[in-house]
Amino acid sequence: MRSFVVGGGCFWCIDAVFRQFKGVSASVCGYAGGTVPNPDYRSVCSGATGHHEVVRVDFDENVIGEDAVLDIFFASHDPTSWDRQGADTGSQYRSVLLYADEQQRKVFEAAKVRAQALFDAQVVTEIKPLETFWEAEDYHQDYYALNPYQGYCSVVISPKVAAARRKYAHLLK
Repeated sequence: MRSFVVGGGCFWCIDAVFRQFKGVSASVCGYAGGTVPNPDYRSVCSGATGHHEVVRVDFDENVIGEDAVLDIFFASHDPTSWDRQGADTGSQYRSVLLYADEQQRKVFEAAKVRAQALFDAQVVTEIKPLETFWEAEDYHQDYYALNPYQGYCSVVISPKVAAARRKYAHLLK
């Protein structure tokens, strides 16, 4: 089992995208990259803690490879936008890959290069070491499935989930 910690805007979006793929055993919303221990949603959203909204994606690489996981990540958000995804702005929404070791850093760098070939603008996804992953509050876990008719889910998340389903249909559960 492997784990990647990724951030690409609101963690509800990234979480919803990854939950639909074979080989993904867990998708956990959380916070990483900041300076305050035990962050909570309100403090992270303030932008004052330096944390990013992230998702820890646990996957079986015998079912879904690390390249596929990272390609899905890059396709699920706009990696050319610094500290912004749609109307969500601030460093907490940064496109970021947080590596656990040197091997992951190299894998992430290669994925960023692959992704650059798909975009006209510069891919600005930050790649930095993972220091601590703080699990988000329970109500953030599987938020999309639990709140499908909530406005943000309908307008922002549903199109991202649908696009990932179309592009990676061969990897769906």
